[in-house]
Amino acid sequence: MRQMAAMLVKFSRDERGATAIEYTFIAALMSVATIAIIRQIGLNVSDLTGGIMAGFK
Repeated sequence: MRQMAAMLVKFSRDERGATAIEYTFIAALMSVATIAIIRQIGLNVSDLTGGIMAGFK
């Protein structure tokens, strides 16, 4: 039982995985922001081409 308690204390103090989790969180936020920006640019380009095509008619 003592060995199990010591192992749990050691595990709770281990911070090696915290950095990886932080970097993963930052990468996820950057991905969401990039997708939102690309989607908005795509909508703007779609509106622009629609206006150009309407001008040809």
